[in-house]
Amino acid sequence: MSASNSVEHARINLMLGELRLSGVKSMWGALVETADKEGWPAARFLSALCEQELAEKGRRRLARHLDEAHLPPGKTINNFDFSATPMVSKAQFQALAGGDVWIDKGANILMFGPPGVGKSHLAAALGMALVEKGWRVLFTRTTDLVQKLQIARQELRLSEAIAKLDRHHLIILDDITYVTRDQAETSVLFELISARYERRSILITANQPFGEWHKIFPDQAMTLAAIDRVVHHATIFEMNVDSYRRQAAVRKAQAQKS
Repeated sequence: MSASNSVEHARINLMLGELRLSGVKSMWGALVETADKEGWPAARFLSALCEQELAEKGRRRLARHLDEAHLPPGKTINNFDFSATPMVSKAQFQALAGGDVWIDKGANILMFGPPGVGKSHLAAALGMALVEKGWRVLFTRTTDLVQKLQIARQELRLSEAIAKLDRHHLIILDDITYVTRDQAETSVLFELISARYERRSILITANQPFGEWHKIFPDQAMTLAAIDRVVHHATIFEMNVDSYRRQAAVRKAQAQKS
């Protein structure tokens, strides 16, 4: 490469850095060589640069959204044992993974069942699939989010904190029934549910059916209002099967005896 070309290349890299076109910056040199060798017209060269930049932006956006989602690792739809939960259809979950219809409507998903049946796995797997489709997701233990919202209320910024959560198309509230029946805790949870009603989606996992939700909310009116909001436009999965962990323990014991 001539000295003048070296200076020009350095100048272009500086400008691309200033423009934050990292995809173009990483590939334009190689594309120039290919274009010169194959005699590409200017439009094809520009198109290739744009495709590279869009691909790089997509990779960065996916990485950013995965980071903010806080999804537990290794949970996918394909590695979930649907044979252990025959009432849950893999085809239905793959359809939900598209997200287009129900998330656009602010609809909800509710998963009920005893500990160890795979509710959190399925919730996280669905969250992962949605992030890969371009949706923004937040996976959180309900108690953790409630504590953060309580702090926001004490600092007189609860409305701001709930509004900030709007950037997530879906919030996955894992283990909602572990929330303490306390006026301060459950009131912020109710405000979150109310604020997202018919606007943004919530996925809830719960060990207890609706009949036990009076243990979460301090009075009957709030309990009924919360249930009414989450059930409206909701898909409900009842996963009342034997625990994965208990099944695994039984298989291990049987293998040791044989």
